[in-house]
Amino acid sequence: MLGSVRRRGVRAVAGALSGEGAAWGGSAAAVIPLLPLAGPSAEGRERALSSAVAALREGGLVAVPTDTIYGVACLAQDSRALRAVYRLKGRDGAKPLAICLADVGQVHRYCKVAVPDQLLHDLLPGPVTLVLERSQTLNPDLNPFTPLVGVRVPNHWFIRELARVCAAPLALTSANISAQASSLAVTEFQELWPHLALVVDGGPIGELQKPECRLGSTVVDISVPGKFRVIRPGCALTQTVEILVKKHGLTAVS
Repeated sequence: MLGSVRRRGVRAVAGALSGEGAAWGGSAAAVIPLLPLAGPSAEGRERALSSAVAALREGGLVAVPTDTIYGVACLAQDSRALRAVYRLKGRDGAKPLAICLADVGQVHRYCKVAVPDQLLHDLLPGPVTLVLERSQTLNPDLNPFTPLVGVRVPNHWFIRELARVCAAPLALTSANISAQASSLAVTEFQELWPHLALVVDGGPIGELQKPECRLGSTVVDISVPGKFRVIRPGCALTQTVEILVKKHGLTAVS
């Protein structure tokens, strides 16, 4: 399993929930304690989780910490919310969104897997996006221009629990305007706040002054049996390639 996440104090900054993303009223924001997981704070964690679930189910966009950088999530099966993500980021409509799942076992439901299950478990949960052939279960409005989809199972308890409670895949992208630097703290994407239903603040992810902490996940296409193609080196390239080549015998292609 790749990656590890330090448990930290987390709060959720909640705005009104409406339509495809609501205005965030800074002065009226509620601060919801989320961690530690034990003791009285467990109630705060459940409040934040239920608020995020409600926001997603109402079509809202939610900013969340992951094991690499901050992301913006919506329900992958909600076509209106998908369109809102592209508008939020000013994202090229031909650039795909990844999906986030709660557990490795769910990959088979949403993808056609051409590699052994052990390979999936060797890389996930962790800072890797695996590109696979999509199944018909996924919303056809999600990346309709490609038969492939990137799959993440981050090594971060909050977003995985969020996907688990929603009982649906989350569409996930980085919390930044397209072509700008990735975000390691919620203050780095404040310009997005007015268009989000909820911001979950997990504190800084990595060291803010180190550019390598902003690389995001390593993206690898493993849709062709016996081969892999690195789409984005990301933060876990060396260990990912080692697992693919040395342990599972896959061949790199360009």
